[in-house]
Amino acid sequence: MSDKFTRRSFLSKAALTGALGASALSGYGQGLVNAVGNAPRLSAPTDLKITDVKCGYLQNRGSMFVKIHTNQGIWGCGEGVDAIAGTYHLVKRFGERLRGQSPLNVHRLFEDIRKSGFFAGAQSGVYIAVLSAIETALWDLAGKALNMPVYQLLGGKFRDRIRVYCDTALYTARNPKPEDYAKAARGAVKMGFNAVKFDIDQGNDPNKYDTFNWTANPAELKRMYDSIAAVRKEVGPNIDICVDMHGRYDLPTGHKVAQMMEPLNLMWLEEPVPAENVEAYKLIADSTTTPICAGENQYLAYGFRRMLEIGAVDIVMPDLQKAGGLGEGQRIANLANLYYVPFAPHMVASYLGAMAACHVCASVPNFLILEWQIYFHTDPMFKEIVTFEGEMVKDGFIRLSEKPGIGVEINEEGMRKYAAKDIPFFV
Repeated sequence: MSDKFTRRSFLSKAALTGALGASALSGYGQGLVNAVGNAPRLSAPTDLKITDVKCGYLQNRGSMFVKIHTNQGIWGCGEGVDAIAGTYHLVKRFGERLRGQSPLNVHRLFEDIRKSGFFAGAQSGVYIAVLSAIETALWDLAGKALNMPVYQLLGGKFRDRIRVYCDTALYTARNPKPEDYAKAARGAVKMGFNAVKFDIDQGNDPNKYDTFNWTANPAELKRMYDSIAAVRKEVGPNIDICVDMHGRYDLPTGHKVAQMMEPLNLMWLEEPVPAENVEAYKLIADSTTTPICAGENQYLAYGFRRMLEIGAVDIVMPDLQKAGGLGEGQRIANLANLYYVPFAPHMVASYLGAMAACHVCASVPNFLILEWQIYFHTDPMFKEIVTFEGEMVKDGFIRLSEKPGIGVEINEEGMRKYAAKDIPFFV
């Protein structure tokens, strides 16, 4: 209590020193005084140090969670996805580099780790996916230490609610029919969502002539169109529809599908061709009125520079759990904003990753929509592995957390029964 009083007294006196009239300046600087005075004493930047970094992996899923511990009992949580297989020792290596440092220097620590791996793969892939989890945990820790939600550390918020679209996961069904698409869309809208997403790439489509060649034949194209046409007929004109091709097809198929879908007024067509050749994206984008969206397989802001410069995409969708984290996600959004391109993050993580992404989505002007997975409602694991307050989602929106940090915690005990075998679990 005395430390808190001393800090408050010091800042109050400093704010008033040299005042030219007590009445005129009596409130000057009081917001800063109150913020610092209300911050927990344990958050003193000169005292807070990282002591350990631990991680846990989920079995049969591309999900990794990290927890950064400090000398004051405050911790931060982060999540990485997809490109995280076999990365336990990489997490521990990053932890050694972080140990003894202040977690409040988030950008500095991010750059230190990234630049130290210049010849070790720090341009993309597993290196950046793990760094994304570390960076997110640092933001969470900093927010808790300073008693502020992450969006405030990112510069404030443009919105309190984050709009999400429902990925219906119909890809889990074998060769779904148009009526299955319509039924799934109807279910999502009844749950309150005003935007839905469907995948139309089917490797087991019986119409395929060659499992390795991904040039769609006329029967495949008809199956794609009929499926999404059934969705549009079911939900009407005012529900947004997103369509994903998972980067599997070639340029001729990308052209055909984009043009074929024009009457259905899609919100976007996602990754019709692989991510590596952004010039191919431009050829498709220039040939159609269907908005083209890509970015879940790009890393860091550098990965988005070329596609934005040449106008290859209409919407960018970085995955903040593998593209570089929250600060990098904000940089990508701000870069896109210079080209008047909307920002719609890909998101296949847990509710921890979803809320972490929400803080970035709230902090940028060009946010469009965030991905939401139907498995949050169907798989109990996703409620067991984290702790949070309130509803996950309501009427197609996530309410932004006002708690210090991200506002969602890892539940280690809930996660334990789902932990990947033969990998150390938070030790």
